[in-house]
Amino acid sequence: MIKAGIIGATGYAGAELVRLLLGHKEAEIVWYGSQSYVNQNYADVYRNMFQIVDEKCMGEDMDALADQVDVIFTATPQGYCASIINDAVLSKVKVVDLSADFRIKDVAVYEKWYGIEHKSPQYIEEAVYGLCEINREDVKGARLVANPGCYTTCSILTAYPLVKEGLIDADTLIIDAKSGTSGAGRGAKVQNLFCEVNENIKAYGVASHRHTPEIEEQLGYAAGKELVLNFTPHLVPMNRGILVTEYASLNKVKRADGSTGLPSYEEIRAAYDKYYEREKFVRVLDKGVCPETKWVEGSNYVDVNFVIDERTGRIIMMGALDNLVKGAAGQAVQNMNLMFGLKESEGLEFAPLFP
Repeated sequence: MIKAGIIGATGYAGAELVRLLLGHKEAEIVWYGSQSYVNQNYADVYRNMFQIVDEKCMGEDMDALADQVDVIFTATPQGYCASIINDAVLSKVKVVDLSADFRIKDVAVYEKWYGIEHKSPQYIEEAVYGLCEINREDVKGARLVANPGCYTTCSILTAYPLVKEGLIDADTLIIDAKSGTSGAGRGAKVQNLFCEVNENIKAYGVASHRHTPEIEEQLGYAAGKELVLNFTPHLVPMNRGILVTEYASLNKVKRADGSTGLPSYEEIRAAYDKYYEREKFVRVLDKGVCPETKWVEGSNYVDVNFVIDERTGRIIMMGALDNLVKGAAGQAVQNMNLMFGLKESEGLEFAPLFP
């Protein structure tokens, strides 16, 4: 049985980790770490855990935690994990960090976009970007995984096959993304109050959102070159969910008969099937069916699809996921499963919730 500790167990992503790990056959939670609720009953913070979780919240001492568990999940704000991780910890346990501290390989880029000094840049090169569908083999041997976030996971997986196969001009890529309010975390913020969010939709972080360089870096690896793209997030009045709509110009393809032209539906679909046909958690929808957040809610699935706009020579790619599951905690569990040689889908094999 894998012993797990969670630092940040009382945030939304941490609470989702608790929910998922409680149903995991091969793992048990032995440390509910929380900076704000030390010595309080976890079930008093989240009443849905009444008579399910009897433990009290403990502190966030990673060094002490490393002596008691096999894996540490850090569901904490940016900068925190980097400030406390060390060689002694990594020599004892595996770490899955849900923040952005080790996602970006260029420390200068991280510090520019996040506005903080990186406290442990020596671990950046070692950290594996934990997008399982792309980096599965590297995750298996990792001791430190940088768990991707919700916007990035959805944005990358939606476009990845077409970037990798050169079917789109990646330099023309524009990503329009929308998120439920839980993506902003559990902290009290005026802009997230009910009256501010309800009956409203708004863009934020326009041309400056800090997930932009992460998406550029990962899709750049697929393209084999540096990319610059537009990413615009929006906040919508729902609890959970990410929906991305992405636009790019199609590249012409050369066919066996010597002719060239824009790729057909069948050629685009073949690219998606090449990368996702055997993936448990990426569902390529039937022709004409657009992804919707309600059909992935509460699950670790990502739904993707596309429409070719022959009139403009562009393609519209769409993706949807639950930001707290595949966009955070579910992906972290998926990474843990790979790191410990378990069935990748263990603890995650449940259907989306509806209604």
